[in-house]
Amino acid sequence: MFRENTSADCLNKITASTEDGAFQRKVHSARILSPEEAERLSKDQVLVSEFKKLKLEKEAQKNWDLFYKRNSTNFFKNRHWTTREFQELKACREKNALYSTERCKVFQCDLTKDDLLENIPADSVDVVTLIFVLSAIHPDKMHLVLKNIYKVLKPGKCVLFRDYGLYDHAMLRFKSGSKLGENFYVRQDGTRSYFFTEEFLSQLFKAEGYEQVVNEYVHRETVNRKEDLRVPRVFLQSKFQKPFSKT
Repeated sequence: MFRENTSADCLNKITASTEDGAFQRKVHSARILSPEEAERLSKDQVLVSEFKKLKLEKEAQKNWDLFYKRNSTNFFKNRHWTTREFQELKACREKNALYSTERCKVFQCDLTKDDLLENIPADSVDVVTLIFVLSAIHPDKMHLVLKNIYKVLKPGKCVLFRDYGLYDHAMLRFKSGSKLGENFYVRQDGTRSYFFTEEFLSQLFKAEGYEQVVNEYVHRETVNRKEDLRVPRVFLQSKFQKPFSKT
């Protein structure tokens, strides 16, 4: 099923995704909260103590390492949506005659402090994916990630972004005492999550020299037919380009 509705400043698309029974809509406006949801969020103003914030920042890598160790076999599923949403990935994989798993270089780094130039030549990368990555990083350090990536991305090539959007169901599920800052929360296991607005992300990328190509909310309704539950999910899906050098 596909329906699109155009207006003077917005293109909305509604699609049915067959792999998980979910419906999604791409728009340029944030999700509208119900009165009950808005009241609950307005009351949740108590922030985590500064001592705990510093402790969580110091232990961020350890908490994520433990998360992946616990969920290595039962958390990640191939939803096949990446090549559906980002055609650049499909083209890069299938049309590049030089593609070979033997030529891939795998390395681990902290994008907020490890220089990518130590492993990747400058201006050499065709596409960068930031898919549910930036939300795990403290908002004060997000610009360091984008600055690091900018150095290795080819002029004219893009960063493909998808992450949690403002008022996603996951944001509304946090209990009192989990708030670290505006749109920034900590889970029970110590991992953290930021929920992006379209405006914040746009400003973040543009401040580091990127040009905006696409930046829109994905409103998605996941349906659990067995439990008769409808869960509103909100993501931000975007493309930002490194401009060609001006001569």
